[in-house]
Amino acid sequence: MPTGTEAMSTAWLAKLSAAAQPAVLEAPRGERQAAWSQALGLTEKDGLAELSAVSGIPVVTDLKIDEAVRPLIPARLAADFQIVPLLITDAAETEIHLATGWVPDVEVEDWVHAFTSKTLCWHLAVADKVQQLIRDHYGVGAGSLDMANEAEITLTEALGDTDADEDAAVVRFVTDVITQAIEDGATDIHFEPQEGQLRIRYRVDGLLVPVPLPENLLRFQDAIISRLKIMARLNISERRLPQDGRINFKAGGNSLDIRISTIPTIYAESVSLRLLNLRREAYTMDRIGLDAGEKERITGVLDSPHGIVLVTGPTGSGKSTSLNAFLRQINSTDLRIVTVEDPIEYEVPGANQIQVRPEIGLSFASALRHILRQDPDVIMVGEVRDRETADIAIRASLTGHLVFTTLHTNDAPGAITRLIDMGIEPFLIASAIELVIAQRLVRRLCHHCSKPEPVAPQKLRDNLSALGIDQALADGVTSLQVPVGCDHCRGTGFRGRIGLFEILRPNEEMHDLIVKRESTRALARSAAKHGMRSLAESGWIKARAGETTLDEILRIISVNDR
Repeated sequence: MPTGTEAMSTAWLAKLSAAAQPAVLEAPRGERQAAWSQALGLTEKDGLAELSAVSGIPVVTDLKIDEAVRPLIPARLAADFQIVPLLITDAAETEIHLATGWVPDVEVEDWVHAFTSKTLCWHLAVADKVQQLIRDHYGVGAGSLDMANEAEITLTEALGDTDADEDAAVVRFVTDVITQAIEDGATDIHFEPQEGQLRIRYRVDGLLVPVPLPENLLRFQDAIISRLKIMARLNISERRLPQDGRINFKAGGNSLDIRISTIPTIYAESVSLRLLNLRREAYTMDRIGLDAGEKERITGVLDSPHGIVLVTGPTGSGKSTSLNAFLRQINSTDLRIVTVEDPIEYEVPGANQIQVRPEIGLSFASALRHILRQDPDVIMVGEVRDRETADIAIRASLTGHLVFTTLHTNDAPGAITRLIDMGIEPFLIASAIELVIAQRLVRRLCHHCSKPEPVAPQKLRDNLSALGIDQALADGVTSLQVPVGCDHCRGTGFRGRIGLFEILRPNEEMHDLIVKRESTRALARSAAKHGMRSLAESGWIKARAGETTLDEILRIISVNDR
């Protein structure tokens, strides 16, 4: 089987313009296939077919790595040259089949031959799939830490890496882990020392996902933790006490403000990173998942000159994202908007945004007091954490300001009783609150691969009963969309998240109940009687529309939320 090296050295020139040639050859190996297709104006599939035709190297679609042969190809070689050994059932013992996203040159073949004398049989594959195989089977950042023997150290030096010592390898590894987390859309990274291993997990779409890691990772555990602390300018010699800090991280077009927290455990320090992408696209009211009716109810309140809009839910339920969408909805040159947040997750054009700094006395309450002297029209308080902040926010809303804030409660009616429990007078709450929104985030079905599947009537009834939903809402439902898994969603069947909303707008009846200090249950009954849709009902509507699944709703909605 031809390697294609000689054919490619001349044939590809005829396909590309002189201006396009450098863009293709100078791109990283993992990106050359995409650059080639773009230069020719072809789709990924057609570009790969054309590359195969020019080089004479066949395309392989069924990519399965040969674990028996994998040790012959070091992780550094696989990562730098973007190659993986393939499992070919009828392969002779004298051959090794390799998949790559770009036609191998003499340098690549020479390095592979440094580790095996077998005949090389090359195959072309989609570059992204090759990269994914390398991550899954060698581990994220494996190439950075792959210095286990002298041959591989020689490879590292020959490839032009002058920082081949252990410290430089750890620096590259940490960068690889964070960069991969960005590509995967993770919101958090957890470095968790366990007995005999260092576990790393990403939080993607609200779920923790184990990260495939190099086999020799434990050897570098202390150095990795120290590197993270150095990046955050923490005290690396202090391992007995928790520490907090922040990292400014840039990779490609991404600029991140990373919040870091360390805690001592029985094995070593556990480190958690919260990734805040400073350049990520802000969400609009349509994008967060509000339907037309929900948007109309909220928009009517956003036009109010004063009052409080409360968004409630647990940590990670998208409260700050929703508040940011509301601010963008009303943002105009006629309004002076001032926010106090911790942290600032999105930049709002034209708004004056304050970052809380408790270490110097700049708390939510103290910042809010000063904001009121700044002649604001709209105020956003990132979170009501104590009575002082709640009291100032309530009084600000009663003196002609529109106030947005968040509170940690399970449902919308619970926000009112929570404020009463904090010591706020019920008559002030009844007068100030214009709207309470409880929300959750559920995984959104991948629209590329989800498919309808018949649903058993009994199972549907049981699920609706578990969610406390009226069985009549299931009338006429015979099938629901289910996850499948494809390249777009990395085999999970889900891509991104969508919000579920419970919207409560107090009326005269509820005002009386609040003043009488009635229970959350009594408030919920009154709200439901006047049209409030529960979180579970909101989820069921989205499941019927094919945007998520009933299993997702059951996973997110707890007994206390129904």
